Amino acid sequence: MKINFYRGDLPASFNATNIVALDSETMGLNPKRDKLCLVQISNGDEICNLVKINLPNEKPVNLIKILKNNKIQKIFHYARFDIAVFKHNFKIKIKNIYCTKIASKLVRTYTDKHGYKDLCSELLGKTISKTEQSSDWGGELTKDQQKYAATDVLYLHKVKEKLDLMLLREKRSDLAKACFDFIAHRTDLDLNGWQDQDIFKH
Repeated sequence: MKINFYRGDLPASFNATNIVALDSETMGLNPKRDKLCLVQISNGDEICNLVKINLPNEKPVNLIKILKNNKIQKIFHYARFDIAVFKHNFKIKIKNIYCTKIASKLVRTYTDKHGYKDLCSELLGKTISKTEQSSDWGGELTKDQQKYAATDVLYLHKVKEKLDLMLLREKRSDLAKACFDFIAHRTDLDLNGWQDQDIFKH
């Protein structure tokens, strides 16, 4: 794994492929309250690019171009959170989303373990550490924090490939696609105050 670290934005020379893996690190779990500190992006080539966000001083225009490009598929693990964070901070709409957590819940019905660590372990035989998950992302990042953040996008392409095969086998690919498309609306509900309510309940 190679890590590239940038401040403020991706370089203009960064070339995104048609499928990118993305993640974010924030100061907490409330997208409207807690600062966006870091965005991770990978083309699935063992290179992880970390962008230290510097809002409101510096708008990451090159990163935003990728997020807004509907031709590029964006892989997340628990897309609902990251999409809400990006929507709130960048004021953009994001389409062509893939969520490995949703895909896992649709096909790995034999377990209740759908975390990124669980998927990497079962599907890829990879052991990853979550030690730095609850740490301060607001200041200068340690090497351990950078490695942790990079690992969160390192395997997403391969996890997606495994889950896609399972979705096809279980004939749930169309259902998964519908769920992924709904994330755009689910995050609108979250940001407008319905984050803790299931409006589909009786």
